Amino acid sequence: MSQRFTVAVFIVYLLAGLGARSGTSVHAARILGFFPSPSPSHLRIHCAVADALTQAGHNVTVLSSTKNPYKFAKYEYIQLDLPLFPKDFLQRLVKREQPLITRYPHFIDEVTSLANQSLANPRLRHFLATHGVGSFDLLILGYFMNDFHLGLSAHFQVPVVVSFMVQPIFAVHNLVKNPIESAYVPTLFSERKQPLSFWGRVHNFVVATFETNFITLKVERESQKYYDYNFPPDRYPPLEEVRKNVSLVFTNHHFSQGPIRPNVPNLIEIGGIQIKEKPDPLPADIAKILDEAKEGAIYFSLGTNIHGSHLTDEKLKIMFNVVSKLPYKVLWKWNDSERPGQADNIIYREWLPQDDILAHPNIKLFLTHGGMGSVVESQYHGVPMVGIPLFGDQPSNMANVERSGYGLSVDYITLTEESLSTAVQEVLNNPKYRKTVQDFSRLYRDRPMTPRETVVYWVNYVLRHNGAKHMQSPAVHMNRWQLMSLDVIGFLLAIVVAVVAVLVKICRLLCCRGKKEKLADVKVKKSKKNK
Repeated sequence: MSQRFTVAVFIVYLLAGLGARSGTSVHAARILGFFPSPSPSHLRIHCAVADALTQAGHNVTVLSSTKNPYKFAKYEYIQLDLPLFPKDFLQRLVKREQPLITRYPHFIDEVTSLANQSLANPRLRHFLATHGVGSFDLLILGYFMNDFHLGLSAHFQVPVVVSFMVQPIFAVHNLVKNPIESAYVPTLFSERKQPLSFWGRVHNFVVATFETNFITLKVERESQKYYDYNFPPDRYPPLEEVRKNVSLVFTNHHFSQGPIRPNVPNLIEIGGIQIKEKPDPLPADIAKILDEAKEGAIYFSLGTNIHGSHLTDEKLKIMFNVVSKLPYKVLWKWNDSERPGQADNIIYREWLPQDDILAHPNIKLFLTHGGMGSVVESQYHGVPMVGIPLFGDQPSNMANVERSGYGLSVDYITLTEESLSTAVQEVLNNPKYRKTVQDFSRLYRDRPMTPRETVVYWVNYVLRHNGAKHMQSPAVHMNRWQLMSLDVIGFLLAIVVAVVAVLVKICRLLCCRGKKEKLADVKVKKSKKNK
């Protein structure tokens, strides 16, 4: 056997092994990714899914709200220029002027309204007019309370995979009928430490009831309204039927983060999908700053949605005063032209490669807003955090970070120079935070397949098995009354009532017969006396 033949055989076996591990399909599928989110941070998750599939050999087209977060990705990217969160809306969220019970309905109204605007976008309408049945084999939908966009799967007549950027909310669980176990599974918005204490279960029950019976139902009502308008019944099936076409849900979460909960087979955890296993080289100027910062450096970012103009001057001054006095270089992601101040140790940049920066060994601290994507990247790279949560799931995320020992959280509304400085100094100078988060980093990375390999395997699985309907929970095909067993309970109650009614009737008949016999005996006795 020649050496060349031996090498060829080895390569074939190697490729076969890699294909078996990643679940590579026989042919390159045509996949459409539709990511209309008004939050650019969500796109990093959804587009990472698209990029993984492109690298696996599939032909992926992405329709998205704003600019591509992965400039060098090989998928076809069509930027729709959809509206993002308005400035005044974000300012109201940050100020938290409204109570929770009114804040979230307004949030849902804003999100669903923005999602609905996407379907009137001229580029999207042209795309749908020129692409129909047979154009694609699969739809990946970036989910953000936009159930009505599932109608696109009916337009193309393809299975749909839902991509969600954090631990699932109830509306996501509802798509695949994942069980809601409020007695021991904390929601995204409640305390996540398990097992729950009695008061923890009380709080979780109240929050879960509110989310299930108010928020989720409102999402369903809004989705039904927009679905009926955009996908008329003379051409498209009802929304409740389209929902049954969800083959998989990818959730950017991992059980090691908690909480521990049961999942149906087609809810797949891909926590950390946006994190590169091997960081990209940093821009030359940033690499020089971090490489020379032998004493350490700090990374400061409040995410992609919040700009300096969304915050008050008072809070910005507090943040600047604290970080400008630190004996470390500070990389501060800053989106506005007017800066909060100038200091020799602060380097402002409109854009910074967060994942690659956090991977640098000289980063000592991450000052963050506590978005789940940021928290996960910090956990993955073993960097302790000080959080200033602003809205949404951020307060809950940072409460979990603090409880787990990965860092500290400071409330934005009551933020003072003293409270922020104390938290920063504690996390910088106490080695327990770095040790704890680095211990978790090793746990978080320990998996049989990487998130990208997981995505490729399960998408190929759905493609190989024509939507993989066998993975669906039977609950998907049941209505609310059947899921609550109200029909069964009613049937059993009807039997009990019928049996009781029959017994009562029998008792009455026996009583009546007994009375008649007793009266007859009395009459007989009276007649004998008279004789």
